[in-house]
Amino acid sequence: MPVKSSARKKSSRASQRDLDIKIEFMEGLVRRDPDYVDALQLLGDHYTQHGRYADGLKVDEHLARLEPRSPLVFYNLACSCSLIGQFDRAALALEKALQLGYRDFRWLAKDPDLRKLRQQPIYRDIEAKIRRMKVKVG
Repeated sequence: MPVKSSARKKSSRASQRDLDIKIEFMEGLVRRDPDYVDALQLLGDHYTQHGRYADGLKVDEHLARLEPRSPLVFYNLACSCSLIGQFDRAALALEKALQLGYRDFRWLAKDPDLRKLRQQPIYRDIEAKIRRMKVKVG
């Protein structure tokens, strides 16, 4: 039996409200401790889920300064850049994530946050690097 549209709207509003509460809570934590990495990571994710891509990008840029050796931080930075159409920056951040050890190639190939980047010519070079990384030597 299909769900009625009014029930979907209520569910959607409830989940949106839950996300707003999570964002507000994380923003409070980050105000108290601007370098709280775990809270920043969650806040960036929540901003992206909420469609607040520019806010998510600011968080990811801050995390990149705090965690310059984290492949996941640079992967998320690439996603944020892609979402707002900064494809050169997205490609640089993704290449840095790969250099630092990011290897979830299956997710990278289907991650909706990187969809726009994958459509750009600059992504072809990254694909070639990934293919070379996947080749097993031995």
